[in-house]
Amino acid sequence: MKLLRAGWRLLRLLVHIAQGLWIVALRFPRLPPEQQQAHVQAWSLQLLAHAGVSLRVQGTPALTGPVLLVANHISWLDIPVMHAARYCRFVSKSDVQDWPLIGTLATAAGTLYIERRSRRDALRMVGTLRESLERGEVVAVFPEGTTGDGRTLLPFHANLIQAALAADAPVQPVGLRFVDRASQATSHAPSYIGDETLLGSLWRTLSARPIEAVVTFGPPERADGRDRRTWAEHLQATVDALRQA
Repeated sequence: MKLLRAGWRLLRLLVHIAQGLWIVALRFPRLPPEQQQAHVQAWSLQLLAHAGVSLRVQGTPALTGPVLLVANHISWLDIPVMHAARYCRFVSKSDVQDWPLIGTLATAAGTLYIERRSRRDALRMVGTLRESLERGEVVAVFPEGTTGDGRTLLPFHANLIQAALAADAPVQPVGLRFVDRASQATSHAPSYIGDETLLGSLWRTLSARPIEAVVTFGPPERADGRDRRTWAEHLQATVDALRQA
């Protein structure tokens, strides 16, 4: 039964990705940014459905920018989940840009790429984020810097929080978790940590019973005199509470 379920979901997913590539190649060049963003949000919601994942949004996402979203990081699914809940530009590791098919879609969705091991590139990204926020955009980062196990949060890196300070922009904390839709128990099927492979995580997700992605938005907040490290520590505690709400 699991094999049939996973195979059917995978087929639907591949067709959906092909449709996304067609939209990006032929329709995006003629669409204004607002319509492109609407397409990204709708496409992401459909992708979740094809993967057997429903969406529950708690709290109120920021209606307009500028705002920096900060969220915990569990899975490769986090980006489409957040896109489905509220369109935003993501900061992602530079490797994603070279992933077959996915890289093309991520770039079309407005992803900003960073070389995580390079301090110089981190400084460049702070400047890029500041410019995006000053243009009134909604941008999202995962301050843990990598995926966690979904049980505890890794320490939040403060570097990219500097962009919100420099642009005098609010930050909205976001908590993510995945649960079994029937029992509401935490689901670790989408996890992607350590030695796990992307394909293994994908297959485990597609094989699982229906999953619900829970996205909880906290109130936007400003620095209020805090430096980036103090603010990052506060945001970590807030996100930790939101992901368990």
